Amino acid sequence: MDDVLPRGLLLAAALLAAAATGPLLARTAVRLAARDAVARPGAARALASAAALAVLLCGAVLLTGARPATLAYAWTAGAAVVLAQVDLAVHRLPDRVTYPAAAVVAAALAADAALLGTWPDLLRALLAAAAAGGVSLLGALAGPSGLGLGDVKLLALLGLVLGWAGWGVLLAGVFLGLLAGAAVSLLLVATGRAGWRTALPFGPPLLLGAVLALLVEAPLA
Repeated sequence: MDDVLPRGLLLAAALLAAAATGPLLARTAVRLAARDAVARPGAARALASAAALAVLLCGAVLLTGARPATLAYAWTAGAAVVLAQVDLAVHRLPDRVTYPAAAVVAAALAADAALLGTWPDLLRALLAAAAAGGVSLLGALAGPSGLGLGDVKLLALLGLVLGWAGWGVLLAGVFLGLLAGAAVSLLLVATGRAGWRTALPFGPPLLLGAVLALLVEAPLA
């Protein structure tokens, strides 16, 4: 498909989409965090959202090229921009973002399998989602002060995305996410900005770990 849609054209489209959609995602994040349907983000937040989305969308294009799976990664990128902002603000990962993202990702990967025959990748993604969600749910039930149910749902979503790329990518993403979360927690405690019992958002570190794990992978297209 890259012969029909050159990679340069796809990257340009990704940048335009980020410029148009980034401010809308910032507004969505602010409204979900404040539970206020008329809240508006500042210019800096809107610009930062657009910039973050541009990086993530370009990464999706470079990773997968032009194929249905690209939609899965692109939609996850948009969801990540919203989820990270809401979790940082109010320690919450809204189902209104996570559930639709999981549905779109699953549908896009299923379309990729139907068109390109990537059925083993789809099966691995589904198994990875079940494994990531199941293991994290057990962890949340065992230690309620750690992972929350929002984190469990996010890990199931990331299981779909990372599992499609490979089991190694999934393991690396989860490990790097937990490592980033632990590092941030220790830094906050060391600087006196948080205590050992302070609840900290796990969503942004998990998302960062997923991005880093995909970053070191060779293009899948």
